[in-house]
Amino acid sequence: MKAVRILIVDDDESFRLALRNAFLRRGYEVSLAGSPVEAETAAHAAAPDYAVVDLRMPGGSGLDVVRTLRALPRPPQVVVLTGYGTIGTAVEAMRLGAINYLNKPADAAEIEAALQGKRPPAEHDVPSLDRQEWEYLNRVLADCSGNISEAARRLKMHRRTLQRKLQKHPPKE
Repeated sequence: MKAVRILIVDDDESFRLALRNAFLRRGYEVSLAGSPVEAETAAHAAAPDYAVVDLRMPGGSGLDVVRTLRALPRPPQVVVLTGYGTIGTAVEAMRLGAINYLNKPADAAEIEAALQGKRPPAEHDVPSLDRQEWEYLNRVLADCSGNISEAARRLKMHRRTLQRKLQKHPPKE
């Protein structure tokens, strides 16, 4: 029996590698890409059955990757992940052929359920307030290209306080 192939497209290397490891443990054959250009190359080389695509990446949009994947002779099932979810981008992703749209952080169980058309586990329905804060701080930091001082100014918070909050591990859901 051949292994199910999955393509993971995300510019965040640590997240990409963590997903790779989780899907390898689940018995998938995994291909990785860190940009839309790498995704196109990997998609043609690996012919994936499934794809997990980050929406916001340098060098192009995840929506472009969805278009490319859906144009393949045997298009994979695609789930779009984003830390910057809006109704408009969700609608556009679905219109382009994605089967689901998940907000980051999503774990392998949620992604696998979405790829298979199942409802994700209920335990992650409402993230804790600490988790929401941590995600928001990281989103603002990403919007500031990693500049802590600029992110602290935008958040109206002392730079050291922001650094302390960001050094913590993400809170549990």
